[in-house]
Amino acid sequence: MKPRNFVRLEFPSFPANVGLARIAIATFATQLEFTLGELEEIRVAVSEAVSNCVIHAYPDSPGQVELEAVIEDGCLEIGITDYGKGIDDIALARTPAFSTDPERMGLGLVFMESFMDSLEVQSEPGKGTRIRMRKKPESECDGPRRV
Repeated sequence: MKPRNFVRLEFPSFPANVGLARIAIATFATQLEFTLGELEEIRVAVSEAVSNCVIHAYPDSPGQVELEAVIEDGCLEIGITDYGKGIDDIALARTPAFSTDPERMGLGLVFMESFMDSLEVQSEPGKGTRIRMRKKPESECDGPRRV
């Protein structure tokens, strides 16, 4: 069993930090045998999660975003936490094309779920949201991946 490796970043919910999060986690993920396509999926999932913090969690003023990633037993686990507005109805928010902002497509959670092996969403209105995503390199899996 390889030792557990991790990274933790905290930053304000500025739009410029979406790119920082995306690049940092993709770079960290290269410690595993991910393909270039899988790394792009990880980048998109992280971008969507952090963008949700910027756009939805803190719509009126910047707030704190916490980003964590762990590599253990050949698996990448990513956690994104905010302490903002929260999600009133998680099941509805996971529905394709649902958005509380009519200017948005409402596909963030759908992309995260499609690109990662698992997605967990915990939220409490007025207290924030925590997203947890996991992904293993396809080369590490026994047989085809189930999405």
